[in-house]
Amino acid sequence: MNKNLFTYKKSGVDINAADKFIKFISNISSKNKGKKKLNNIGGFGSVTDFPKNIHNPKIVACTDGVGTKIEIANLLKKYNTIGIDLVAMSVNDLIVQGARPLFFLDYISINKIDLKKLKSLIKGIIKGCKISNCDLVGGETAEMPDTYEKGKFDIAGFAVGIVSKKNLLNKNKIKKNNLILAVPSSGLHSNGYSLIRHLIKKKKINIKKNKFLKRELIKPTKIYVKEVLNLINNKMINGCANITGGGLVDNIKRIIPNNYCAEINLAKIKTMKIFKWLKNNNISDSEMLKTFNCGVGFCLIIDKKNLKKVRKFFSNGYRPYVIGKILDGNEKVKLNDKIKWS
Repeated sequence: MNKNLFTYKKSGVDINAADKFIKFISNISSKNKGKKKLNNIGGFGSVTDFPKNIHNPKIVACTDGVGTKIEIANLLKKYNTIGIDLVAMSVNDLIVQGARPLFFLDYISINKIDLKKLKSLIKGIIKGCKISNCDLVGGETAEMPDTYEKGKFDIAGFAVGIVSKKNLLNKNKIKKNNLILAVPSSGLHSNGYSLIRHLIKKKKINIKKNKFLKRELIKPTKIYVKEVLNLINNKMINGCANITGGGLVDNIKRIIPNNYCAEINLAKIKTMKIFKWLKNNNISDSEMLKTFNCGVGFCLIIDKKNLKKVRKFFSNGYRPYVIGKILDGNEKVKLNDKIKWS
């Protein structure tokens, strides 16, 4: 064989390694008895069933990534949780519209296929889909030498959901004197990591030796699908918001109708230790609020009469609590008092 021949593998792309990864994804669910095998992984397209019990169905689609949280995963060499993050970032947006997630696809681009790393990552994605009660129906893995440095990669997720027209959540359902509830986050979720990494670099913090940061920085995003869909099915939500990039204010204002104002008492927010740690590292209140969820991962807007019933749908640690209400006004969001960090 001529050793001087040019090949795809010599250029940095190993199709055989990619095929092994596809085979792994295709077979992973077959190990679980009673679980259906993943749909058409490795084919040109994915086929999924359309629910028959949805009257006047509307399709909702979302896409997102996990940002520079990937760099924390690379540093700690822990990849199974960012797959959960990837699913969470899209499905938590779907349910804001009242949609039930149907299926999920992923896109992974990487310098060189590392089967151990990718297998760990895909297990997290499958776990996130299981929590969300949706199918991983396909995806794409691209080996891209030169585009990414050694060991570097990126991921993106795509979720499609369905909702009947009568259950579609829109601004018109939000009324004066509705309560605004904060649903606790699991921690940082997947936002603000560029600021966190900048802080860590400047302070020369070794997160590998810091048990608290090592745990908190890689903790997966809470998936709210089960609880929120149960509330929607019981007609207990008038509106909701996923608190991601932009923080509480920027995300809440997206769902507030004209001539109404979400009045929020910041002093009622139950902050968590990781946010107190960040605040104590010379970050202003305003920067904290627009960069991080500060302990509020999701918001619900409900009728006051449903408060006790709504709280029962959540497990301990994630029970929602009142942080404000809807009033007349043109500000969209009005913040009262100051958030308590200690």
